[in-house]
Amino acid sequence: MSGKGERKLVIGYDALTDAAIMAGCRFFAGYPITPATEIAEEMARKLPKVGGIFIQMEDEMASLMAAIGASLSGLKAMTATSGPGFSLMQEAIGFAAITETPVVIVDAQRVGPSTGMVTMPAQGDVIQARFGSHGDYSIIAIAPSSVQDIFEHTVMAFNYSELYRTPVILLLDEILVHLREPAVIPDKMEVVERMKPSVPPEEFIPYGGEIQREMPSVGDGYNLLIESVLHDEIGRRIGTDSIKGSRMIKRLWNKIEGNVEKIAKEEFFMMDDADIAIVAYGSPFRSAIKAAKIARSMGIRVGVVKLITLWPFHDSMIRRVSEQVKAFVVPEMNMGKMAREVKRAAGEKRVISVPKLGGSLHTPEDILSAVKEVA
Repeated sequence: MSGKGERKLVIGYDALTDAAIMAGCRFFAGYPITPATEIAEEMARKLPKVGGIFIQMEDEMASLMAAIGASLSGLKAMTATSGPGFSLMQEAIGFAAITETPVVIVDAQRVGPSTGMVTMPAQGDVIQARFGSHGDYSIIAIAPSSVQDIFEHTVMAFNYSELYRTPVILLLDEILVHLREPAVIPDKMEVVERMKPSVPPEEFIPYGGEIQREMPSVGDGYNLLIESVLHDEIGRRIGTDSIKGSRMIKRLWNKIEGNVEKIAKEEFFMMDDADIAIVAYGSPFRSAIKAAKIARSMGIRVGVVKLITLWPFHDSMIRRVSEQVKAFVVPEMNMGKMAREVKRAAGEKRVISVPKLGGSLHTPEDILSAVKEVA
């Protein structure tokens, strides 16, 4: 946080929408879906008060495409959905990635697959957030664990989308959307604004360099080429030129994966002397902290690594932690999707996945049982 604020009781969707407004969001397009509908309702209420625009679209793909169009026209833009709608958005996510369009996508996860359990929380979309659209690209995904996180990480999502000209996915779950708890809502936060071109149109390279921060709006006179086909640094189609195609794909990949150390965020709790690490994110982090405290009261040295960014995955951080601990415990409201990433980075260290399914959250005892297994 960068500004003092008032500590008050706040519900998740209210914190998210207030943060989006603070970050400069002035356009929201969405389609009602449980448990994300309240986010759209709040944006419909708040955006007109700051001169923003709210549109209810005919479906989720149209919602994201409208947000992309608004962003290309110069507005910071957001949409929100849940699992089924997130599936429909995948083609548009790929379009935002290849056109390097800043946009924030909120996924309030619920139990799947398909319609699933519409009012129950899950974390089943975490791999889809990274690999959901076809082709090779990389993306940023952030997972709050509290109402305080929701506010701060929403601003972070908008900042990252501008810094790296990329879609950013904010992964919540039903619990967090509707969770009401004390949080300090700051008066202001550091906000990254969009950079306009510093050169005349004839000299501007819209897709040049590792990251082109400068971005004209449609209508600014820069004749911006916006193309879903692989294109060169000007935006022209490259046809069957495999060398230029390879260069473009690597650029989209490297602007995220090549900046992992700048992008990746995590927090450490009780890790100074820990020989077991619980790696958690989202709502299960809350139970993980309690489990670690109980374990320590029993003489088991347990710490918690709270993942803030899920993608790009911070392999080097897990490798560093693996040099200290003998085992990892990874509680998730899925069948162990991020546990696979931890296993990949942890080398020969033991990794225990603790899945929780059917819309319920881990109890501390669920996690403690796995801790005892490796103690």
